[in-house]
Order: sequence, then C-alpha cells, then structure tokens
Amino acid sequence: MKTKSAEKIKTYEAKGFREKFLGEDNPMHLLFKSDSDHFFCLKTEEMMHLQYPVPPSKHSCHTLIFVQSGSHVMNVGFEEYKTVPNEIIVVPAGQVFSIKNIYNTYDGFICQFHPDILIGKYGSRELVNEFDFLKISGNPKTHLSEEDIPFVVSILQRLQKEYSQTTTANLNIVQTYLIALFYEMNKNPAKSLKSVSAAETITSKFKELIHLHIKTQHQVNHYASLLNITPNHLNKCVKNVTGKSAARWIDENILLEAKYLLFQTTLSISEIAIQVGHEDQSYFSRFFKKNEGISPIQYRKMIDKS
Repeated sequence: MKTKSAEKIKTYEAKGFREKFLGEDNPMHLLFKSDSDHFFCLKTEEMMHLQYPVPPSKHSCHTLIFVQSGSHVMNVGFEEYKTVPNEIIVVPAGQVFSIKNIYNTYDGFICQFHPDILIGKYGSRELVNEFDFLKISGNPKTHLSEEDIPFVVSILQRLQKEYSQTTTANLNIVQTYLIALFYEMNKNPAKSLKSVSAAETITSKFKELIHLHIKTQHQVNHYASLLNITPNHLNKCVKNVTGKSAARWIDENILLEAKYLLFQTTLSISEIAIQVGHEDQSYFSRFFKKNEGISPIQYRKMIDKS
C-alpha cells in the first residue's frame, strides 16, 4: 500500500510547480526570471497565495522558508509542521511535502535553490552533510535565537538582492551566502518531538556508511553486512523511511561525488570514473547519462557556462 501510494507522488521542476499551483495567469509569474529554476530568493509579501492546494509532491530544488511574522503550515514527509516567527523550515529536494492551507499568512523570505548550487566552487560533499535540515531524514525545523535573527535577515536580504537586482545571479555569491546561512541555522536546530524508529536509525547509519565508502563500495550487500542485517531488511527500512531503495541512494551518492569532481577538478572523465569506483569509463558515462540525462562531458560544459 505504502509503496503504491509513493509511486503516485510527482516530482516537480520549479516552472512546472508554479504553473500547476499558482495558476497560469497569476501575475506572480513575472517575479521569476529565466534563471529562477535554479535559484530565487524573495520576500513573501511580494508573492501571492497558491491558487490550489498541493497534494503530496516532491520538488527538484531545496526550499527554505523563514517566518518573521504570522505562521506557515505544511506537511513535510507526511508530518504536519507549523512554522512561527523566528523559525525556518527547509524542504529538501526529493522530500515529500504537501500544502493544504493555500491561505498561509506570514511575512518573511522564501528561498529555493537547486542542489547543484552547493556543488560549486566552495562546496563539498562533506560540507553539505553537516547540515541535517538538507537531508530527507533530517529535522526540517530551525528556531533562531534573538541574537542570530539580524544575521540571518541580512544574509537573506543579500540573496534577495542578488536575485532581484541582477540579470543573472552570481552562483558563487549565492553559494557562499547559503553556506553562511546554513551555519547560522546549525547553531540552533529545533528539537524533534517524535521518537526515532528502528528503521530510521538503520537508514541514518546506512547514509553515514555510504558517505565513508561510496568511492569503493556500490553493493547493498556490503552495507547490509556492515550493519549486521540482511540486504532485504536494509532495503525495506530505507524504502519505508525515504521512499527510495538502498540501491538508489548508492547511485545518487555516486552521481553527487562525480558532479563535485566534474565541477571542482580538471580530472579527465576516465580519472573521475576511477575516483567514484568505476574502472570502465564507458560504463560510468552510461551510468551518469542514465541518471542525469546528459553525459559527463556535457555536464562539465554546462557548469563551465554558469
């Protein structure tokens, strides 16, 4: 039952989401520029309400909402969260979310950014893993202390300015300000009230092991043996918690590591293939294109132009 319902959940790109839930004739579309599918940051009072409730869906971008006044209610991972003043909620890319109340009344900021932005010049897989709220299994809420609020507001204002007052946002600037924002948020994570299930514990340990072994180990069997459980049990736990199989998590981490190397190094495609545990360059290229839609060479050319 759970698996079948999860299969019906649609993943939206930024433009498709806006057209679906804002309505095609909504004047708010004018706020979004050609590069807004990759990044935007706006004051919420600039934006109009959703015209339609959002059923359980997924987004290809991370979405961050900071509430300064009023409140915002949404479901993240099928659990309802009410975000109140001085709180931030993050919906990680690929996380299930839904919005029933299309008349959420709050002032603050909404910032949306593609995961690839965090791969840029100053990013690393290790750095991104420091931020629990960017993980599907993490706690999406952060409560800010009074002394931290001015710093957070100034960062969001700078991101808003970079988006609104430039023809094309400088993604190096965007990346550095996002990282600064994440470290401010990391100082005061909101405590989760729900107890952690055995499946969530196993999934969390599995993700940590992927981080350590992804360059050399690509088999579910290997991770299951490290956790002293069967591959079937590992896959069941990971699937129930995240909606994705253990094998899919492994593939996505291989892809992410390859993206970092393509962006941040001058290694050849064959050298990158070896770095992520694929001795056969042609197999690696087919793997990359199957998952990303373009070849490693095309991806490197694309990011060189950004």
